[in-house]
Amino acid sequence: MALDPIAEQMLAQMAAMGSPPLHTLTPEQIRAARMPLPPGPDVHHVEDLEAPGPDGPIPVRIYWPREAQDLPALLWFHGGGWVIGSVEGEDATARRLATLADCVVVSVEYRLAPEHPYPAAVTDAYAAIVWTVQNAPRLGVDPARVAIAGYSAGGNLAAVAAQLLRDRGGPTPVHQVLVNPVTDCAMDTPSYAENDRYILTPEVMRWFFDHYCPEGGIRTRPDISPLRASDLSGLPPATVVTAEYDPLRDEGMAYAEAMRAAGVPVEARCFPGQMHTFFVNAHLFPQGQQAVEMVAERLRTAFARAAATSSNP
Repeated sequence: MALDPIAEQMLAQMAAMGSPPLHTLTPEQIRAARMPLPPGPDVHHVEDLEAPGPDGPIPVRIYWPREAQDLPALLWFHGGGWVIGSVEGEDATARRLATLADCVVVSVEYRLAPEHPYPAAVTDAYAAIVWTVQNAPRLGVDPARVAIAGYSAGGNLAAVAAQLLRDRGGPTPVHQVLVNPVTDCAMDTPSYAENDRYILTPEVMRWFFDHYCPEGGIRTRPDISPLRASDLSGLPPATVVTAEYDPLRDEGMAYAEAMRAAGVPVEARCFPGQMHTFFVNAHLFPQGQQAVEMVAERLRTAFARAAATSSNP
């Protein structure tokens, strides 16, 4: 399918502005230049808190869809290549998910590279999940109905955290949602060759990896490249979202297939005509909104299933 005309228009506008390629800038320059997205839907309450981590406090922004106790919860990890993203940048996405999935969303401000390279983001992601479960009564959350999710680098962190929670005997999420996730460091799939000009380019991904994990020799570790894990069995059921015009398309689908082969229930969908950023730009892309709604429906189903299981042990 041809690239979405809305994406074509966005790319044309960016070209007309004469902005330099992202990979030629510094992290500080990109962070300073990022424009806020339009606000998302209203929710009942939003609060900024801190979760304790082994290396210091981890800022989290929590969204409550309504006043209630024992609501399900979703840990959300933002994108940005482990380098340039933020909770504020994906505030609208968190609000959409809280509203549509009727769950508390805990959006995690994990530490960014290059100031805090790997494994800082992994450490923060894991600690935030454990803190949410341990503080469930305080947050009005049902500890038996906690899911994890993320976009791009955040999808990588969600996938990595799911593996670490299994391996360390930590809390078991009821579901994992991986949106355009980074799952491998090789950057050699056909989708990398085909999609070299749609904002997230191979050069930008290389720039991200070089800041996040400068020591290239360890990038094959499963807590950087989760597709390289020797065992994917026993992971939470998964929803994997990919985009046709995204360098990460093939590795996202490969991870979905690898989990399925290991016995993990997986629903994977590649959205035709879309580029990497369509999900977090749901205010612009109708298919982005459709993807958010699909994810929310999958989460509602997972939460309902978990509630039924806990009431009928």
